[in-house]
Amino acid sequence: MASFSKFGNDLYTGARSFDIVGKRRIWFSIAGVLVLICILVPVFRGFNFGIEFRGGSQFTVSNVAANPSQSLATKTVEKLVPGQVPTVAIVNGVNTTSVQVTTSQLNTSKTADVQLALANAYNVPQSRVAATFIGATWGQDITQQAIRALIAFIILAVIIMALYFRTWKMSVAAIIALFHDLIIVAGVYAILGFEVTPDAVIGFLTILGYSLYDTVVVFDKIRENTNEDGERSVRTFSESVNLAVNQTLVRSINTSVVALLPVAAILFIGATLLGAGTLRDISLALFVGILSGTYSTIFVAAPLYALMREREPNIQKRTKRTTIARTTSGAVR
Repeated sequence: MASFSKFGNDLYTGARSFDIVGKRRIWFSIAGVLVLICILVPVFRGFNFGIEFRGGSQFTVSNVAANPSQSLATKTVEKLVPGQVPTVAIVNGVNTTSVQVTTSQLNTSKTADVQLALANAYNVPQSRVAATFIGATWGQDITQQAIRALIAFIILAVIIMALYFRTWKMSVAAIIALFHDLIIVAGVYAILGFEVTPDAVIGFLTILGYSLYDTVVVFDKIRENTNEDGERSVRTFSESVNLAVNQTLVRSINTSVVALLPVAAILFIGATLLGAGTLRDISLALFVGILSGTYSTIFVAAPLYALMREREPNIQKRTKRTTIARTTSGAVR
């Protein structure tokens, strides 16, 4: 613990430093490759949309025996409805186990046949097999509302950050990092084949706040460092940005770890032990979003902001003056 505290103190004072801003091409390349993969996979493979988005029939067989067979439900439905590829999930509750079967839309007659067949297959009364139909329009409404919320959030975030930091370049860097996180999360859903449900959309929108929160904390330290630098500063602008990133590095890591541990527990419990789709969908989006948000804040947003400011005439003059002073000092020695 003492060594870790000393490590954090060294980073804060500048006694130890990671050249994060100086090696930005590496971080940008990594982020670019990840974003490209997460864009191409959904384009060629598509998303696995839940029944709320594509519509269909859903059957829930309640209070079945322990460790029920998923293949039994699949074979039962395929036998009655040839060509149908149902989605089967086991849902473990408190002292109860259910089998959830999702198909495309079935007519009334086929729905009754599937209910009876599932009841016989799992040896339960037909009254324990509930059948529901969900239209795709409900999912479309949720999607439209989510898109509106995302647009409104981004507009407000840009305006508020520009006013708070008194520069639009910080807003742009933060929003680019935010889009990086959103694309990564969406790509992971496509790569793993997880269902995109309204619960996943909620988790998707939740990471917006975390991503910007972490970025704002780092940017606040950057503003503090750069405002303190005067005409005789011994650091270039990029070095001041890099110092701020190092000073907040331990805090960013600690915050991410503290946030990831309960989310990881929920993801494990929801997906493995309980089979609770809602917990799994929300926690997966949060887990990936927190990881991506931590990376983008440190390795994308801050270096990108430094790059955008380096082209300003006064920043270039300061960098040139600092470089000359160091060269002169070295020559005198």
